Amino acid sequence: MGKVYSGVEGINKPDNGGDWETYWDRAEAYEKRIIEYAKKNSSCSEAGKVIRFGVADGKASYVVFSLKPVVLIHLAIGDAYQYQYAHRLTASDVRQEIKGQEALDRLFAGKE
Repeated sequence: MGKVYSGVEGINKPDNGGDWETYWDRAEAYEKRIIEYAKKNSSCSEAGKVIRFGVADGKASYVVFSLKPVVLIHLAIGDAYQYQYAHRLTASDVRQEIKGQEALDRLFAGKE
């Protein structure tokens, strides 16, 4: 069984104040800080990778911190959805999700 943390001490989640456009800028900056934290503080080669799971009308997002044991950091942005089986993911599951996410990123690169 893996561990899922709700954030990182000292890195504050974006507040909901202000307009929606600036919220997503703050959310993106928050995600980047969590990614950098994971890369800097973990020896896992997959640290800092983001995996996402479709939930309801949105997605649940996690940053990989380690795979032995599996440790994920939940990104509580937007609707802050959580994937109900995140704590049950194995290292193999996480690697497969990373591959899938990277394939999607390549597919939609430059489509904005």
